[in-house]
Amino acid sequence: MRVRALSKYVTALLRDSTFDEAMAKIAHEPPAAMLKPLFSCLCSCDEQVKWYAVSAMGLVVAALAAGELEDARVVMRRFMWMLNDESGGIGWGVPEAMAEVMACLPEMAREFSHILVAFMREDGFYLELPALQRGLMWGLGRLAAASQESRALLTAREAPRYLRSYLTADDPLVRGLALRAKAILEDKEVGRNLGNQAGLTYYDNGRFIPLIPGS
Repeated sequence: MRVRALSKYVTALLRDSTFDEAMAKIAHEPPAAMLKPLFSCLCSCDEQVKWYAVSAMGLVVAALAAGELEDARVVMRRFMWMLNDESGGIGWGVPEAMAEVMACLPEMAREFSHILVAFMREDGFYLELPALQRGLMWGLGRLAAASQESRALLTAREAPRYLRSYLTADDPLVRGLALRAKAILEDKEVGRNLGNQAGLTYYDNGRFIPLIPGS
């Protein structure tokens, strides 16, 4: 299948299929062939396409790593480049995809989790745009929830310290996702002390869920 046709196929698959159907079909495709269309889908204005692409990216990179771990590292370095000013792009969906890959691949979490923390640091690779900060806060929560090891990695890299400035962010979704990430890192009940975040949702494995349980 040609590149353009493959891109249209993947976009339509993510848009029109259930989550389980989309992931199953992508899992049957050659993982290397899925990378380019999934990168394009990360910046889709369609929320389902974008978020399903995030999940699919974790699936695909894990499949690549099963064959050669260095292939996963190449993808992670590409993510980092896309968030670099020199890339000429903005990097929509990239913090989320990075975190998803790390949640699926503990080896990548060990090697690259410090980069997520650096994206919070003004003396690091600070992400200024609220839309990117939303993705970063989601990504920290996603990785923290993946395993006890990933929580320990983020804590060792001082993620709770750098989260503090986001807890009072002007953007309500940045603020809510930061509070959620903090609760997961501290192994506390998610939803407690989230404040007035009613009406906001977050993505979780094919579902869009109220940020406050029961809201």
